[in-house]
Amino acid sequence: MTSRYRSTESLNTLTPRRRTVVKAAAATAVLAGPLAAAIPAKAATDAPAFLHGVASGDPLPDGVLLWTRVTPTPEAIPGSGLGPDTEVSWTVATDKAFTNVVAKGSTKATAASDHTVKADIRGLAPATDYWFRFSAGGTDSPAARTRTAPATDAAVTNLRFGVVSCANWEAGYFSAYRHLAARGDLDAWLHLGDYIYEYGTGEYGTRDTVVRQHAPAHEILTLADYRTRHGRYKTDPDLQALHATAPCVAIWDDHEIANDAWSGGAENHTEGAEGSYAARQAAAKQAYFEWMPVRPAIAGTTYRRLRFGKLVDLSLLDLRSFRSQQASVGNGDVDDPERTLTGRAQLDWLKAGLKSSDTAWRLVGNSVMISPFAIGSLSAELLKPLAELLGLPKEGLALNTDQWDGYTDDRRELLAHLRSNAIRNTVFLTGDIHMAWANDVPVNAGTYPLSASAATEFVVTSVTSDNLDDIVKVPEGTVSALASPIIKAANRHVHWVDTDRHGFGVLDITADRAQMDYYVLSDRTKADATASWARSYRTRNGTQKVERTYDPV
Repeated sequence: MTSRYRSTESLNTLTPRRRTVVKAAAATAVLAGPLAAAIPAKAATDAPAFLHGVASGDPLPDGVLLWTRVTPTPEAIPGSGLGPDTEVSWTVATDKAFTNVVAKGSTKATAASDHTVKADIRGLAPATDYWFRFSAGGTDSPAARTRTAPATDAAVTNLRFGVVSCANWEAGYFSAYRHLAARGDLDAWLHLGDYIYEYGTGEYGTRDTVVRQHAPAHEILTLADYRTRHGRYKTDPDLQALHATAPCVAIWDDHEIANDAWSGGAENHTEGAEGSYAARQAAAKQAYFEWMPVRPAIAGTTYRRLRFGKLVDLSLLDLRSFRSQQASVGNGDVDDPERTLTGRAQLDWLKAGLKSSDTAWRLVGNSVMISPFAIGSLSAELLKPLAELLGLPKEGLALNTDQWDGYTDDRRELLAHLRSNAIRNTVFLTGDIHMAWANDVPVNAGTYPLSASAATEFVVTSVTSDNLDDIVKVPEGTVSALASPIIKAANRHVHWVDTDRHGFGVLDITADRAQMDYYVLSDRTKADATASWARSYRTRNGTQKVERTYDPV
């Protein structure tokens, strides 16, 4: 994956925004054990250190966003508010040996931004691999690879993206990230939400076994808490490896804040007893933007658009900041046009972008499933765990109102827009539901397949978060063998659903087709878990339909 390089020298300086310094009560918050056990022995005595890896994100044709976190002194752990201002420099080169440096600069890492650093590098060549690293106090970070996007008007032959979602630290190891990193062929990787989880130890699905403990151990509520949790995640070697291999393109879902978050609250937030939701949401968002290589186009949201030549544009959604509260018995109608998932401004932005796009494919990074989903005639034994997974009452509503199913007016308007403007080749890329799906997105599910399909959707399963077999505590594949045929019979637009396995997706795109290869892990609880190909589905140019293909790319 090499291309022509245009030599450019640039000097970039980024001044961190001032933050409120938050003092952490526990100096051992990065990991569950004492600090000496949390970090390498050398780092406990030598400072500064780069304990949380390096990352890049949001690639542009002429630039990319670089990220790291420096630990200037041993006590300056995430969320502590401790540690001196520290000069951090970065270097970008065309080679791993850094003999041909094309960009460099420096800034100060401060406790106000939890000693995180972002550098928005510009002046680079399109569709080009680069290497970068950070330095502080004579210490170099690990070197990492990144890649710029193709030129806006470039005729791109092929693009390949890793696709992941839903990584619960306590439920297992992040082997999915390791296997994606080992490929070495990704233009970028998409994280579709639930990069972290907010719960306290043992409070969220682990099949009754906490494989490795969260930090902090309690549910995260404050800015210090969210910073500590992000810091814990960023110590994972498999996550560090993937961040060091290709640029990340991320959106949030609910668990970066709290379960079933909406604009004014969350299912997993008790107003008053857990402080105000507004303060919690603000803390969660601040920590997210500090710790993630994300370039917000609009302050406080993750909706934005990236372009990859004439082949792809990628619209990334924020389906938590603007939504109405989820419908439930006695609380709103899923068809109420006054209720919204996207908010008016974001829906108008999405529609305008899809209509004006001149690329071959329009991808939508979408945190919750847009395809309609009817439960069908599932037995009580399957319906109850499915309701638990979806966060529904075990008796009552037979649909997931946290998804687009709970906001049907927004979905109707968007799909009607695709149809009336003859917008083709729209593919929704989705996480959240801890299952793998390959769907047509019907204009009218009740009359499908006689009615048209407006788009297609590939849903990836979870990295580690519980799916149905975990909830029921039966061998992998047991539930899927029973539930999948029933789900497909009740939802004729669903080509495939796997309710039981963990893994990741690899999306490969050419002018002729977009293909999702689904991979599954041998055992989420094993650090050395293997990965194997499970299935592949594609949508061919102009069809707005999913079809099975029998080999991965």
